Amino acid sequence: MIEFLLPAVIALGGMGISGAVILYFVAKKFEVREDPRIAEILSILPAANCGGCGYPGCAGFADACVKASTLDGLSCPVGGKEVMNGVAAILGTEAIECEPTFAVVRCNGSCGQRAQTNTYDGAANCAIASALYGGETACSYGCLGFGDCVTACSFGGIRINPETRLPEFDEDQCTACGSCIKVCPKQLIQLRKKGPYVSCMNKDKGAVARKACKAACIACSKCQKVCESEAITIVDNLAFIDDAKCTLCGKCVAECPTSAIVEHLKTKTPC
Repeated sequence: MIEFLLPAVIALGGMGISGAVILYFVAKKFEVREDPRIAEILSILPAANCGGCGYPGCAGFADACVKASTLDGLSCPVGGKEVMNGVAAILGTEAIECEPTFAVVRCNGSCGQRAQTNTYDGAANCAIASALYGGETACSYGCLGFGDCVTACSFGGIRINPETRLPEFDEDQCTACGSCIKVCPKQLIQLRKKGPYVSCMNKDKGAVARKACKAACIACSKCQKVCESEAITIVDNLAFIDDAKCTLCGKCVAECPTSAIVEHLKTKTPC
């Protein structure tokens, strides 16, 4: 019996060894060598994997830094200037300072500005409520106030003000990662540079918008007329301020009859 099994065992063993040798040489031939600097950069990144840098997690950002010829346009919003200086040191290059951005809510329609017209009795979730109806007020563009953005923030940088029912940002905690932007069903949250912005997204005509909310933009064009830098445009009954063109003169803030333009002047460390 053994004399019949032994050749089969030897044959199978030989096939196994041959297969292992082939796999070894194939693995060597197609081996992908990772730049060791990627691991070095990963070791100093905050490991938030928030995507605020524009890449799929910290590993993607580290790989992009190594492959880039310059760090211009590359920034870790969580680690900030200190981390980018470390990345630059590893790569033997210079960190490029960028102007910081702030998360803002383009809705100023607090409870005092928007009268409640109905009562929502469903799940306390903005995405669900938005899919079912326009909201508890006459403004279907405004913040629903259930705090999906609060849940999405990994850094504890957002709270819902119980009196206004609007999100408020703690700028010492906010990293401008953009997680809150992705979950807002009304697309009310934006990242902006220091300066004035229109805190409204109502695209209805002036009279309709004003009736729904006392703080609504009514597209009266007064802000556009006083802006000497041509930073303000009006599209779909709604004004928008280009923060790249804005000179921070503040004339539009004073001119707005509904106080729909909010001025953000708090300083923040460059990234």
